[in-house]
Amino acid sequence: MSSWNEGRRPLTIAILAMGGEGGGVLADWIVDVGERSGYHAQTTSVAGVAQRTGATVYYVEMFPGGEPHEDDVRREPVLSLFPTPGEVDVVIASELMEAGRSIQRGFCTPDRTTLIASTNRVYSMDEKLALGDGRVDSNALLEAAHAGARRFIGADFMQLALDAHSVISAALFGALAGSGALPFARETFEDAIRAAGKGVDASLAAFALGEEAAQRPAPQPITAAPAGSGPVAITIGKRPVDPAEEAAAAAERRREEVAAAAPASLVGPRLQAQAERIAAQFPAPARSMLLHGAVRTAVFQNTAYTDRYLDRVARLADVETGDGARLTTEGARHVALWMCYQDTIQVAQQKIRRRRIEGVRAEAKAAAGQLMNVREYLHPQVEEIADTLPTRLGRWVARSRWFGTVVGRLTRNGMVVNTTGIIGFTLLWAMAMLRPIRPRSLRFAREQAAIEAWLDRALAVAPIDYDLACEIVECQRVLKGYGETHHHSLESFDRLMAAADGLVGRTDAAATLVRLRSAALADEDGTALEQALLTVTAEQEPVAAIS
Repeated sequence: MSSWNEGRRPLTIAILAMGGEGGGVLADWIVDVGERSGYHAQTTSVAGVAQRTGATVYYVEMFPGGEPHEDDVRREPVLSLFPTPGEVDVVIASELMEAGRSIQRGFCTPDRTTLIASTNRVYSMDEKLALGDGRVDSNALLEAAHAGARRFIGADFMQLALDAHSVISAALFGALAGSGALPFARETFEDAIRAAGKGVDASLAAFALGEEAAQRPAPQPITAAPAGSGPVAITIGKRPVDPAEEAAAAAERRREEVAAAAPASLVGPRLQAQAERIAAQFPAPARSMLLHGAVRTAVFQNTAYTDRYLDRVARLADVETGDGARLTTEGARHVALWMCYQDTIQVAQQKIRRRRIEGVRAEAKAAAGQLMNVREYLHPQVEEIADTLPTRLGRWVARSRWFGTVVGRLTRNGMVVNTTGIIGFTLLWAMAMLRPIRPRSLRFAREQAAIEAWLDRALAVAPIDYDLACEIVECQRVLKGYGETHHHSLESFDRLMAAADGLVGRTDAAATLVRLRSAALADEDGTALEQALLTVTAEQEPVAAIS
């Protein structure tokens, strides 16, 4: 006599989601679908915070129901509490990195698993904290998703949910129904949503969009053309793009940038004279970047500061020899970034900007008329306070042990400022109003002198090694933040400039400086840069020197 469970196995589903995305609700919906279809079902969850706050693995296991034999001791199956690597039928990931984690942990396997993943990105703490571009290559994640699953269903389910004014769990639930990975009818899925009784209409709308998306091919990673093979079509997102078509689109974008460089409402009436100067005096490829730099410097200080900005970039344009005007374009970018350095005035100004507050409201999904509080955690240091003060007073404050002790006691545990409260907003507003005295501050003089020295170095190198001069300009990327972070980044920048002086005349000078800059951006304490500098040898004697 055969047992009632012979020949049967459970359906296993792992859901990888973050806090606030409704992963628990999604798991509950799936359990409801299973139970409505006569399955034994249970869900468990294990929270984890290794890569980002709130990342959780929800696990659903369902066993087919049936009549037990009279000789069977156990009337119900024993279901597992956590997914077993290699034994998961369906993996649902709320974000592309979570899909990668599922493959890395062995939950998703090419012989068994249907992977349903949203292609949007929510960056991990490691990605956000990186000094340079710490983002994981989404193209590599897509490649892993296709290779690591028996079937990959991918779309931007977050955007689909937003379009339906719902949450991503509903769109992913629709994709699960549309995948056909579970032997249940669509109506059963919809009944589970209705039974929950919350946001039913919006959830059903997102469900429908997700189900429809599951019928479309998953996005493919970008594939480069083999060397020497000539033009080939590449796949970006959902449709193939012909290289000739892409080149025409790029040319059109360049024409639009040149047109935008003419005086227009883009820069506003205060900067019309500067816009006219950009159109008349600077190479076309650099004009769009210059307009953005002009707006940025004017917001940071005033139009006179913008004129100073254009004067500095003009020095680079005067020695420009590259077809694409790379030196001028990158100079326009990095001169503006350095001139708009982060000080206490800039931080206060950014925190009270109307656009920023509106952005926070939108992100928090605050309804019209709904009260909202924005609290800032601040930890001011003596150096930051001294840098904001007039030069002589700032130097005295920086040397004063008494002042340092007082500031240390007041800010030992940090300060919480309510930006949306009267007192907090007024404090930040008063700090931002110090902008007119910024040119007399201790840090302003120091930064302007450093900018001039940096440009002088690039200008001296340009006639000898154009590419090296461009890389010297791009070394501004190393300068980050304020306080201790800025102090460490400035040390790395100084070491890069010293190394650049020694590279002049070497055939690999530009490539070597790129490698050193990447090392400087690898960590904050300079360990990687130190190791990279040790590998730089003087095999080729310099044939020229900076005068």
